Amino acid sequence: MRVEIHGDKIKVTDSIKSKVNEKLDKLDQYFEKPEELKAYVVIRAKNNLETIEVTIPTPKFTLRTEVSDEDLYASIDLSIDKLERQIRKNKTKMRKKFKDVLQYEMLQDRKIEENKSQIVKRKSLELRPMDEEEAALQMELVDHDFFIFKNIKTDGISVLYKRKGGSYGIIDVE
Repeated sequence: MRVEIHGDKIKVTDSIKSKVNEKLDKLDQYFEKPEELKAYVVIRAKNNLETIEVTIPTPKFTLRTEVSDEDLYASIDLSIDKLERQIRKNKTKMRKKFKDVLQYEMLQDRKIEENKSQIVKRKSLELRPMDEEEAALQMELVDHDFFIFKNIKTDGISVLYKRKGGSYGIIDVE
């Protein structure tokens, strides 16, 4: 797996790169063609916390974690362990779901300059058809509170969101 590491208010040293690469190499065993994958790693320092965000887009799903800790190396360990748990937990679900169904893929994260509005980040998504159950799985994999998808039942755009108490809600766009 190829790894792209960026530091935000922190210098990414060779030892940090080495540790991240060593840990991500453990995940290669879960993918058929790991050499074709690219992991995007962002390391941030804020106050006394070190945060690592790891995103691995694959042709069938996207894995993502974000972990903060006072120790960067502990953050790296926790983040990779979390990714591994996500893969193992959802392995059979993903194999079943992604056999014939296409899903969305993030095309590009683009940061825009701060201006008078509050928008500080913009993402572009390619919406692919899927059912609500698959959208819930995708939302859990990227560890977000909402998920936008093209609903194959309604043939329209839907937003799946997590409600208080752990249940889900759907907003259909007309």
